[in-house]
Amino acid sequence: MSSTPPDGKPTYRCLTGKDDHAFCERVSEALAQGWRLYGSPALTFNGEYVVVAQAVVWKEAKEMM
Repeated sequence: MSSTPPDGKPTYRCLTGKDDHAFCERVSEALAQGWRLYGSPALTFNGEYVVVAQAVVWKEAKEMM
């Protein structure tokens, strides 16, 4: 794995979307590429469906807390 994120992406990303299988696949793909979870997921209801957000940071990102 590279020491820099793929495709010129920033070291911090917030993945968002409908809470479904496709979202879980996106998070799983990010983890397989070398990203790591940052914090807990957040969920909200938009009146139609549940929306989830999960922050990820690149594996080389320094912990700031």
